[in-house]
Amino acid sequence: MDKEKIELKKISEFEWEIPKTGKMNVPAVVFASEKLLEDMKKDKTLEQVKNVAMLPGIISKAIALSDSHQGYGFNIGGVAAFDIDSGIISPGGVGYDINCGVRVLTINIKLNDFLKKRKEILHAIFRTVPSGVGRGGKAYSRDEIKEVLREGAEWAVKHKMGTAEDLKNCEENGRMKDANPDDVSNSAISRGLPQLGTLGSGNHFLEIQKVDEIFDSKTAEKFGLSKDNICIMIHCGSRGLGHQVASDYIKLMEDKFGFENLPDRELINAPLNSELGKKYMSAMNCAVNFAFCNRQMIMHHVREQIKYYFPKAEVKLIYDVCHNIAKIEEHIVDGKKMKLCVHRKGATRSFPNQPVIIPGSMGTSSYVLLGTQKAMELSFGSTAHGAGRVESRTAARKELTAETVRKELEDKDIIVEAGSMKGLVEEAPEVYKDIDEVVKVSDKISLAKLVARLKPLAVMKG
Repeated sequence: MDKEKIELKKISEFEWEIPKTGKMNVPAVVFASEKLLEDMKKDKTLEQVKNVAMLPGIISKAIALSDSHQGYGFNIGGVAAFDIDSGIISPGGVGYDINCGVRVLTINIKLNDFLKKRKEILHAIFRTVPSGVGRGGKAYSRDEIKEVLREGAEWAVKHKMGTAEDLKNCEENGRMKDANPDDVSNSAISRGLPQLGTLGSGNHFLEIQKVDEIFDSKTAEKFGLSKDNICIMIHCGSRGLGHQVASDYIKLMEDKFGFENLPDRELINAPLNSELGKKYMSAMNCAVNFAFCNRQMIMHHVREQIKYYFPKAEVKLIYDVCHNIAKIEEHIVDGKKMKLCVHRKGATRSFPNQPVIIPGSMGTSSYVLLGTQKAMELSFGSTAHGAGRVESRTAARKELTAETVRKELEDKDIIVEAGSMKGLVEEAPEVYKDIDEVVKVSDKISLAKLVARLKPLAVMKG
């Protein structure tokens, strides 16, 4: 398919439509500014969202959000909802890093007090939370990992790594219930044994931030955000276990159903109601639970380090939200309530009155927003999940050095600890879209409304 031949119809300043043509079952909708749309035209984003619109049982529209870029099968920054009777479930619509997600903690420490101990705190967290490619922490038993796959963040709280209050502030209370570890392969569990409570590599990070600007004081107060207070953002997922679940089920679906009738082999899927579709949903939920537990454990270690330096500090979880998941939800479509399987790949749930977290790239701002009713109407209750890449990791390594990236961060008064210089270069701020532009689109069309802007003070990378 030639990108140049994709018809794009402007609906409003920030909304575009690829009309239903050919094998498309529904139109595709793109939420973007002119600037962000130009980035999307440089890769296969528009082709991919058009391909998603061809999948069986898709309802209403295929969606590309303002941070969209090319991914495996589905565009990253994409949403698609499928009828639970005639629709499908696709590993490419969830992604390899199942429940890659983000949580934000608020800490009642003033900026000046924190800055006096900034280096010591970052180093202490870096020593406590394992990070980097394949780097593990404590090795857990298979039985323990299976408990985690069933219980999610509840497992960590049960083992004194968090509170019941933490669970209330997680999407799905930190646990997907239809999760049977028997549907997860031995090889996936093996990869997870040493990786619980670890950050990983790639775009995963732990960042200490200050509240830089408040846009909605009433909501900010409700979330516990006040100007110049400290926040900590944790961004990671299900590590090797989730990646293996995706790989296993992509192969099983190819063997069972083939891909001859698909516009792209990477859109391999299974009918939602098939035995294989149900097994993937269960295995995916297990990986989702692993990721919830993983972030809960990292937060526990962070709490301990903060308490060591500031014994009276209160470290509270604002919210934990998934970025890569497929879930059964109720939505109103054309005035009718429907149960749908909503795939969010590089997309954040944005339900009314729910905190929405959109992290930037290393060295740029991140944002806390508030979910809206409008998002329920426009995007199945979804918005963007971050800045979105505009340059590959390979290209970044050719153009940048670790020294230049460190200097760039130092010039912004941001300190960094990284397990790998390669990782530092690959995640440089300039390889990502403009986060301010991404968030502006979300706010202007009310997919989520701005609450606060957070600016980095210290960054930990794998």
